[in-house]
Amino acid sequence: MFIVNNPAFFLSHRLPLALAAQADGFDVHVATMDGDTVPVIRGHGMMHHVIPMSRSGRNPVRELGTVWALYRLLRRVQPRVVHLVTIKPVLYGGIAARLAKVHGMVAAISGLGFVFMRKPGGFDPLRTVVVTLYRLALGHRNSRVIFQNGSDRDMLLNAGVVRSRQVVLVRGAGVDLDAFTVQPQPATPPVVALMVGRLLRDKGVYEYVEAARLSQRRGAPVTWLLAGSPDPGNPASVTDAEVAQWNAEGAVQCLGERHDIAELYANAHVAVLPSYREGLPRSLIEAAACGRAVVTTDVPGCRDAIEPNVSGMLVPVQNAQALADMVLRLADDAPLRTRLGEAGRDLAVRAFDIRHVQAVHLEVYRDLTDGDRASTQ
Repeated sequence: MFIVNNPAFFLSHRLPLALAAQADGFDVHVATMDGDTVPVIRGHGMMHHVIPMSRSGRNPVRELGTVWALYRLLRRVQPRVVHLVTIKPVLYGGIAARLAKVHGMVAAISGLGFVFMRKPGGFDPLRTVVVTLYRLALGHRNSRVIFQNGSDRDMLLNAGVVRSRQVVLVRGAGVDLDAFTVQPQPATPPVVALMVGRLLRDKGVYEYVEAARLSQRRGAPVTWLLAGSPDPGNPASVTDAEVAQWNAEGAVQCLGERHDIAELYANAHVAVLPSYREGLPRSLIEAAACGRAVVTTDVPGCRDAIEPNVSGMLVPVQNAQALADMVLRLADDAPLRTRLGEAGRDLAVRAFDIRHVQAVHLEVYRDLTDGDRASTQ
């Protein structure tokens, strides 16, 4: 059973794993909030369960209600393995899985959240609470915790949240190399920069827009595209009014939510993600698979998605000037863009192929369902 907060996120980030599990003989169930894409999940022959989960909810009674609902679901269905994805399902589902005595548990840590972005210093009560919740959620005896980068792994190891034998490192959710292929770069000018992602403050969207403004003031022949939409369920989301203002200014062209990402990269020259911290960003591994040069921030997750100065370039976080300078440098150097893009495709083949990611997960599932293992607590 996969437990994910959003059905659309399950389809975009975990469906290939679920299909691989099906092909390997597993009966796959999916538990998410309700949504328009639930019929698509059922169309793949998977049993879907609606769970009452609010991505931004802070009402303690409702949050406990979510844990209770997950516990009841797990007791009723009794999955052999539960795979928890994104922060709330990991925290709440992990606790529920222990209470329900689920045989095996997989927790996918695709980022640790804003609490771990805060600068350390003195006693941080919120961080203490979150670390305690992680210890409770990830304490299952027969479990694996999948990290997408070494920084998140080391942080939870050092905090005593996970044990070394639980840890599995997988670089991202994988990319279909047959769907994301290298296409010739479009003619220039203009050079096209593209950012793909949810429009959140901690994705660096404000820095991206400001870099585009700086580029416009210099009269640089660069078009700055922004593919994504606000996320009302996230407190860090930009507003629809801000998006409308950016479009009116003209420095950035806001494309909204898009599903033709491979085509967007085919018509772009440089992929940009100025995020504050990531697990391992899907947008960058897709850009690498498409053979596009990358500009991203020197933070955990983002720097793990490239080979610095080989497949992409790093800039300081929250620095719009440095971001603009690097994009404009690549705009003026077509041979460098080509070299970075070719190295990115090579990296994607070596490290991000969805078939490798599927194989690693299937090995984890089989290991957890081994009948010789000690029973769970």
